Amino acid sequence: MFFDIVFDPPLLSQLAPRYNIAPTQPVLIVRVESDQARPALVRWGLVPGWARDPETGNRMINARGETVAEKPSFRAAFQRRRCLVPASGFYEWQKTNRSQKQPWHVHRPDDAPFAFAGIWEPWEAADGSAMETCAIITTRANTKMAPIHDRMPVILASEDFGSWLDPGNNQTAALESLLVPCPDGTLVTDRIDTHVNRPSNEGPDCLRAAPETDDVNTSDRSRPRLFEKD
Repeated sequence: MFFDIVFDPPLLSQLAPRYNIAPTQPVLIVRVESDQARPALVRWGLVPGWARDPETGNRMINARGETVAEKPSFRAAFQRRRCLVPASGFYEWQKTNRSQKQPWHVHRPDDAPFAFAGIWEPWEAADGSAMETCAIITTRANTKMAPIHDRMPVILASEDFGSWLDPGNNQTAALESLLVPCPDGTLVTDRIDTHVNRPSNEGPDCLRAAPETDDVNTSDRSRPRLFEKD
């Protein structure tokens, strides 16, 4: 695997291939605990520790790399609770001449896994119930992504995993220097069917190729469901 993590059997039993993870659903992260990289399932949509309502996280699925170190909702997690969010691909939605946005599947040419830069946060309600949540950090789009969207998730190089995960690393400038677009050529984009537009749809059909059409407006971008709230 592209990083060493220890899966506890109870967690491993909860994992299955996912093709359409939506905000507020569980997402796999990797973080350092007791000097070892360990996985956890947390809710996607960061709820700051000071928030009264967990629904606050519905608006915090992403954190802009340019401001994550200063924004009150994210700065504590950025300083002490950084994580990786493993994935084999992600979706972006592009405005078209039709009523529906056009989804694109973004992945490596060889479909190898990669890791988004993320932050995580524990939260406890007044009644003592607790949850853990996360956000994905975004940056400006690279040349490949720019025709589809003006933002993209930060994809970390494997050699930077250690410094990003290290909870003792408080070198803000060095950490911020990692929050940049991945190099052009890292990713490829496939235009896919709008089946994926419905969050309840799951399975390999979410990657089904789109029917041939000429109404995709590649010069007109709109913010997609996954990375719009950053």
